[in-house]
Amino acid sequence: MTLSHLDSAGRPRMVDVAEKAATERTAVAEGVIRMAREALDEVERNAGSKGDVLTTAELAGVMAAKRTAELIPLCHPLPLDHVAVVVSVDSSIPGVRVRATARATARTGVEMEALTAVAVALLTVYDMVKATDRGMEIGEIRLLEKAGGKSGNWRRPG
Repeated sequence: MTLSHLDSAGRPRMVDVAEKAATERTAVAEGVIRMAREALDEVERNAGSKGDVLTTAELAGVMAAKRTAELIPLCHPLPLDHVAVVVSVDSSIPGVRVRATARATARTGVEMEALTAVAVALLTVYDMVKATDRGMEIGEIRLLEKAGGKSGNWRRPG
């Protein structure tokens, strides 16, 4: 932990954003879950015992983004203006791909909200399909781009 994240007694503290301007900030993140073809077929046919995997995972991702500050210590609670989570089958993996976009007008970025949305959506897919494939692998959770704030815009190369 860097010294800027510690108070005078050496305890962790939130970063002080009081002097920062509230600007529009956007972040996009993605991740994947690899699974056996049998499990992917079940997802595509909506044949699982727990219901519609893709829609449920999208809802879980949105809900998670809204609760990011409760899940991650020292993360600022943000008034989100928009969260979109798209969960789709990707036969080339084989598995499911999740992409989340978060937007807020705030003093700090929304990267953690987008990443949290992706992670929880992927965990939801795992939970709903685990009876068919316990060997699924969640991975490649990453920030694709962010816009706004003092540091400006950033986009993952490639």
